[in-house]
Amino acid sequence: MNDPGKSAVRAEDSFDVGAVHTWLTQQIEGISGPAPDVVQFTGGASNLTYLLSYPHLGTELILRRPPAGKKAGSAHDMAREYRVQKALSPVFPLVPAVRALCQDPEVIGTDFYVMDKVPGLILRGKLPNGMHLPPEGARSLSEAFVDTLADLHQVDPAAAGLTGLGKGEGYVRRQVEGWTRRYAQARTWNTPSFRRVTAWLADHQPDDAAICVVHNDWRLDNLVLDEKDLQVTGVLDWELATLGDPLMDLGSAMAYWVQADDGRMARAMRRQPSHLPGMLTREQILERYCDRTGMSAGNWSFYEVFGLFRLAVIAQQIYYRYHHKQTRNPAFRNLWMAVNYLDHRCRSTIRRTRG
Repeated sequence: MNDPGKSAVRAEDSFDVGAVHTWLTQQIEGISGPAPDVVQFTGGASNLTYLLSYPHLGTELILRRPPAGKKAGSAHDMAREYRVQKALSPVFPLVPAVRALCQDPEVIGTDFYVMDKVPGLILRGKLPNGMHLPPEGARSLSEAFVDTLADLHQVDPAAAGLTGLGKGEGYVRRQVEGWTRRYAQARTWNTPSFRRVTAWLADHQPDDAAICVVHNDWRLDNLVLDEKDLQVTGVLDWELATLGDPLMDLGSAMAYWVQADDGRMARAMRRQPSHLPGMLTREQILERYCDRTGMSAGNWSFYEVFGLFRLAVIAQQIYYRYHHKQTRNPAFRNLWMAVNYLDHRCRSTIRRTRG
């Protein structure tokens, strides 16, 4: 196993491969013979993702399933994720083709779905061995990053049959209230209250800028790239997609975007190569997005603080599982430190806004 993005399946994340194979033979034409080889993708921290390889068929499939342990509200809804991708695929062709959804607990005990593997390159914290990305290439990649998000936000929900995906107006308010509640439910003794931050968000929330299809986890490591020209060939991880405010989606994406001049703690948390020379800064991404969509982001500090707070909640929810021994994945051990840092970032941004 020499691919840094994959590993042998962790014991706590294992499932009955034979049962999945038997089920697949009944669902997908051409699946036959021995059970697949299975490896686990290591990049995600929410839903679990596996590569199912059938060497004798020349077929590779991706399986997605929920993690063990406490789950927040409607999170990890495999059926919803499957149906969103199936509906979006005709109008946003970068969505992987889904093949089958299993809601029979007799197979592996949880819902799961299977989709086609999108060939290409996924960039994580470090570039692959031997890869060099010159500044002009980094700039082009970061432009594709924001342009593709802007393209998604131009999708007509009605054309995709997704008008029922969200609750409509009031998205900003629901997000502030919902993520505030989720943090309170997942807080542990070693993490901050975020009371100042959540009070500021509640007092400064703008009206919805628009309502469109939002991805809600837009990161470079959720984009599949052509290995030759680094153009986007696929978009992964539609677990959190809904109808919502596009600036909230952009703000959440920028919380992950660590640039070269960020502090040491931010750089330690980096999960994508957004720091490389030539990459657009967060300010430049915002400017390009607004130019491309015609939107105004005059209240950007709100979206910036919300994105950082939301990231803290996600980290805390994952850490909660580790803290209560629902997972022993060592990658989650120090997430409480990231949560404390993000509280500092939120409060610093608020102070800068007041100043």
